Amino acid sequence: QVQLVESGGGLVQAGGSLRLSCAASGRTFSTYVMGWFRQAPGKVRVFVAAISWSGGRTYYADSVKGRFTISRDNAKNTVYLQMNSLKPEDTAVYYCAAGSSSTMMTMKQPYEYDYWGQGTQVTVSS
Repeated sequence: QVQLVESGGGLVQAGGSLRLSCAASGRTFSTYVMGWFRQAPGKVRVFVAAISWSGGRTYYADSVKGRFTISRDNAKNTVYLQMNSLKPEDTAVYYCAAGSSSTMMTMKQPYEYDYWGQGTQVTVSS
């Protein structure tokens, strides 16, 4: 019902910046909560950031607060993750996710999301 495609990953030195994009297609994008998660080798997938359908509420993992910014452009069916002051520990595959909006959602748990992109690799060198 919803297809998500991430882009913008790559190799960057510590302290540098990247902007990830997630393009959505399928049924109404604007009604979905959108999130970013990441998974490092040998680790489970963990929450990074999320944004409400209206863009009025955002949430961030403590590890990225003050460095990452999530935003969305519903007219373009796209969500972004601006990543600044990158650290080697940010190295991971980053996944975009979409979930049906609900008053019960925390927006931070992987199981709350219904659709996932294929991921884009982010590598931060020291």
